[in-house]
Amino acid sequence: MPNSHIPVISIDGPTASGKGTVAARVAGRLGYHLLDSGALYRLTALSALRAGVALDDEHAVAKLGAELPATFANGDIFLAGEDVGEQIRAEEVGNSASKIAAHPAVRQALYGLQLGFRKAPGLVADGRDMGTVIFPNARLKVFLTASVEARAERRYKQLIGKGISANMEGLLADLQARDDRDTHRSVAPLVPAEGAYILDTSDMTVDEAVEQVLHWNALL
Repeated sequence: MPNSHIPVISIDGPTASGKGTVAARVAGRLGYHLLDSGALYRLTALSALRAGVALDDEHAVAKLGAELPATFANGDIFLAGEDVGEQIRAEEVGNSASKIAAHPAVRQALYGLQLGFRKAPGLVADGRDMGTVIFPNARLKVFLTASVEARAERRYKQLIGKGISANMEGLLADLQARDDRDTHRSVAPLVPAEGAYILDTSDMTVDEAVEQVLHWNALL
């Protein structure tokens, strides 16, 4: 089967909208491969932080991304064989990932890497530009959103559940800053793809969101 004929479901949305969890469950239900594009940017950011590379050094960061020794297996994320799944979820890494994602050279470096995840029987890709840039011909495009208050509360519970101290006011300010940065960047700004289904998850459970996406997929 030609690569372009392999079905893709793109799930985009802002930070803490639930897209990662929903995408993983949809992929599991359909038996599809999963691409967590945000993890690639977080891995690149982690590599830059570890190497002492300045986040505003676009080409140095892009070089790290182009040579990223990243692997995904059984829900785990590895960098050069090291399980870094927890490390890349740290707030510092997330903020750094948002900053480097604004660099055109970094996005270009990771472009081909993301296309390579399109394999039979299908792919569920989550991120911020899956339906607009990486897979514009995706079979189903979904844009998950939620109020910034709902997203901050989710992040707060997630951090507290892991024993990490958190402050709601700080989380709200952080999410608002990241939203502003993601929606106003000059390259691949965070916007719904043309023809995307908009799903506000503010008052939805994960299961309800998953069922809605699967319902839309079944209609196509």
